[in-house]
Amino acid sequence: MDVRLQVGLNFKRLRLARGLTQEQASDLTGVSQQYLSGLEQGRRNPTVLTLHELSRPLGGDPIDLLAPILKVE
Repeated sequence: MDVRLQVGLNFKRLRLARGLTQEQASDLTGVSQQYLSGLEQGRRNPTVLTLHELSRPLGGDPIDLLAPILKVE
């Protein structure tokens, strides 16, 4: 799996676990809703600093965004 999509899916998982919309997550993280949409679709390549800014307000660590995605079959 492309690491950009992996980060996006992990961000979406954290966001939904907190019951947040992209707009609410944008307010918490200070990152635009348009960026978050692209991130969740695997179209963004976030920097290390951005990983930190995205994860902390959602109660996670930057490493949580890099966690492998487990496939359920």
